[in-house]
Amino acid sequence: MADPSSYRPKPGQIPDSPGVYKFRDEHRRVIYVGKAKSLRQRLANYFQDLAGLHPRTRSMVTTAASVEWTVVSTEVEALQLEYSWIKEFDPRFNVKYRDDKSYPYLAVTLNEEFPRVQVMRGAKKKGVRYFGPYGHAWAIRETVDLMLRVFPVRTCSAGVFKNAARTGRPCLLGYIGKCSAPCVGRVTPEEHRELADDFCDFMAGRTGAYIRRLEKEMTAAAEEMEYERAARLRDDVGALKRAMEKSAVVLADATDADLIAVAEDELEAAVQIFHVRGGRVRGQRGWVTDKVENVDTAGLVEHALQQLYGEETGDSVPKEVLVPALPEDPEAVSQWLAGRRGSQVSLRIPQRGDKKDLMATVQRNAQQALGLHKTKRASDLTTRSRALEEIAEALGLDTAPLRIECFDISHLQGDDVVASMVVFEDGLARKGEYRRFQIKGFEGQDDVRSMHEVISRRFRRYLQEKERTGEWEEGAAATGAVPGPTAAAPPGAADPAVVGAVPPGPEAITAPGAEAVGVREAAAPASAGPAPAGPVDAEPAEPREDDGRPKRFAYPPQLLVVDGGQPQVAAAKRALDELGIDDIAVCGLAKRLEEVWLPDDDDPVVLPRSSEGLYLLQRVRDEAHRFAITYQRAKRAKRIRSSPLDAVAGLGETRKQALIKHFGSVKKLKQATIDEICAVPGIGRRTAESVAVALAAAAPATPAVNTATGEIIEEDDGGSTT
Repeated sequence: MADPSSYRPKPGQIPDSPGVYKFRDEHRRVIYVGKAKSLRQRLANYFQDLAGLHPRTRSMVTTAASVEWTVVSTEVEALQLEYSWIKEFDPRFNVKYRDDKSYPYLAVTLNEEFPRVQVMRGAKKKGVRYFGPYGHAWAIRETVDLMLRVFPVRTCSAGVFKNAARTGRPCLLGYIGKCSAPCVGRVTPEEHRELADDFCDFMAGRTGAYIRRLEKEMTAAAEEMEYERAARLRDDVGALKRAMEKSAVVLADATDADLIAVAEDELEAAVQIFHVRGGRVRGQRGWVTDKVENVDTAGLVEHALQQLYGEETGDSVPKEVLVPALPEDPEAVSQWLAGRRGSQVSLRIPQRGDKKDLMATVQRNAQQALGLHKTKRASDLTTRSRALEEIAEALGLDTAPLRIECFDISHLQGDDVVASMVVFEDGLARKGEYRRFQIKGFEGQDDVRSMHEVISRRFRRYLQEKERTGEWEEGAAATGAVPGPTAAAPPGAADPAVVGAVPPGPEAITAPGAEAVGVREAAAPASAGPAPAGPVDAEPAEPREDDGRPKRFAYPPQLLVVDGGQPQVAAAKRALDELGIDDIAVCGLAKRLEEVWLPDDDDPVVLPRSSEGLYLLQRVRDEAHRFAITYQRAKRAKRIRSSPLDAVAGLGETRKQALIKHFGSVKKLKQATIDEICAVPGIGRRTAESVAVALAAAAPATPAVNTATGEIIEEDDGGSTT
């Protein structure tokens, strides 16, 4: 590992002007290329204290052995030179987008005497007009099949074309009218090229004028009683309209634009691009990349623009490029794009209207692409095995952690504090063993104390299971390893503060607002006893009670992960120590820099950015966060929807709605007499008295205030304010 001070340029050597710089390693290989408005200011950032650098930047400067730079006159030249060097040297620490597939294009070979329409992949060729890219080759062939009726352009290969010319007989498409058969001289080269130009114009979005022209010709043919020609023109118009319907209209103003969206996490990023021509989506493509450098969304957008338009010229660069974040120097990038196109290019963030809505769609596609990429990566057995081995090596474990449990705390400004426990076995989620907790040991916001409470409760239940099944070591009971009031609970008794302590089965009721996650993550009432037998999907055998139902908290993990840094890790370790458990490894994953913290260590464990182990820990942590926040939102929604009528025993939802509908609001219902309540159909006197008592006992709610106007918002429904 090199010391950056050993190759740091002397003060005054670096010019204060725009330029491009290269870091080289000890073998003179270029490992990073960057650009800057001021080389002096930018390079100075790399030679500060290593502790203050981002881990990725720190890794790069300690791998490098020298730095060199090239001065240019403008930021646009710097952008062009940076792109050229990245293409030439392929530096390992630069973000490089890789296609998740080789996208097919619809190509017209205008560089040939008789242009040909065909499907093309790979690098673009000079003199060929491209349309797309398309998601699938069959989509191109369907479109071409419709278009050939109106534009019978050659589609055959050079060999077929020469053979037809030699024999004097066209191919099948020539006989059925889907090729003008230039091979046998039915049309001249000029006429065939005119057909190819019309085909290109139609595909480029100039559709309205051409269809109107055909419709006029159809009307004229009908008036002249040339009915066969009119029918053929009618069918041509229908074919073109069907071809147009395959591209959805998304922008009514016939805009030509590319929309770029980015979905990212700490390790990877996915980019999706929609190509809109004539207001219609003509193509879509996407990339996934590892974030090998310290780059934000604006930097990812700039790299995507270089990748997209570095080799493009003319109309291939649209008039408008819509992005989620502007690059660091948007003026220079706009000038560079304008130079590629030959006219002005607008680079901006959509703020409202149809373009903003379409950008949201592109963003969803990017999120789905990133999720699909992660799913494919996680499903590989070899990759999972390597991830577990890397975790064991980094944390100093004797064996790979085949069972990992992760805990996360979620709340909204100290209200509705909840926790989640997710389980991964062999690197895969076991959703049937997820658990949810309500924090009831104290009020307010204290993530560290909450983490201690949750870990204590989870492993206290584990020790109770061991004691009940006879697996308990006699010495443990003497040391008081099962502290707290729940230690004396009868075997199998539910912890009233644990929500969903039994794996939910097919008959479980999903909590209001809860999201589906493959199996039902439901809350089981504490008094309901064990829930019906476990998840729908077939799972490996697990410990079961005598009646065949799954045990609760029966398995201990080999690794306990908490979402957080040193304080949360220390709280989890303290909880295990208090219970006398010393055979479970503990670590925490801090989200800011993805650092792994161990108990009693002042410095974190920094796993390599490309480590599959770090990727797995990140997935476990993110799943725990998702599960916790889903439950927290469900609790908040349920609390907001609560009503004083909920406290009336035997009053179902139908009669509640009948009361609210009859009186108009809970406020008016409170003012009603018992006789007036009895007048509601289905409400007897005893129920009316219970309603009156419940409403009288309910504490008056704090009035809601409209912060914009200062008005007090009155209650007008079943206990909620609007």
